[in-house]
Amino acid sequence: MAVPPRPSIREVILAEIVAQTPQDQFGPALNQTSVLNAAARRVGITQNPGLEQAILTQWSELFRTGLLAWGLNLSNPSPPFFHLTERGRQALENVTRDPSNPGGYLRHLSSMGRIDSVVLSYLREALDCYVAGLFKASAVMVGGAAEKTVLDLRDAVTQKLASLARTIPTQLGDWRIKVVSDALRTFLDANKAQFGRELRDSFEAAWGAVVQQIRSTRNDVGHPTSIDPVTPDTVHASLLVFPELVKLTAGLETWVTNNLS
Repeated sequence: MAVPPRPSIREVILAEIVAQTPQDQFGPALNQTSVLNAAARRVGITQNPGLEQAILTQWSELFRTGLLAWGLNLSNPSPPFFHLTERGRQALENVTRDPSNPGGYLRHLSSMGRIDSVVLSYLREALDCYVAGLFKASAVMVGGAAEKTVLDLRDAVTQKLASLARTIPTQLGDWRIKVVSDALRTFLDANKAQFGRELRDSFEAAWGAVVQQIRSTRNDVGHPTSIDPVTPDTVHASLLVFPELVKLTAGLETWVTNNLS
């Protein structure tokens, strides 16, 4: 039997932790044996050492990267009891789409619009880095994915303008992503009165904030002034808002293709 991809096993474990997390102080404590046995049943293990070790690997990673910690309280500080850390609780608030669950995150992302293969490759690596605790590397990768997303929209705009024999703003051809992003915003802002209300509201609310959040986080890593130029929270935020950038650019690209005249 082949070993399932890591996101699938990780997702199974996280789902089981959510299912077994007590709703109040009187519920049964989280217990390693209970969670692992339940995860094994979900995966369908039948005397398969490879699958068992794959589960144990992902289980260890949840502790190594700070989502879980051993112990229930000071009276029970050791295995088999464990608890969610603050970061773990944050991740499990919406486990179906949190970056800590790459499988669920990618399913959510795919629902936002067409994903360019280059963008997807960068996002997959960003998620791999994030779950491994390599936050600076993750920030660079999600920044690259965002830049390619913006450039794809730029290409759609320039191709449409060329087909209409209209002048293409010089800044759209610049090599600097900020210049391109600003030029796109200026061009789209001049045309937003023709957008539908939902697209216009989304553009006005999200374009500057989302692009700037991801760019500034990536730039903090690229031009560091300290050992830890970014925090897990800022990288988490970049990954959380990236699907909104995909959704917005997909809507803008559709409008440009079908309605720009």
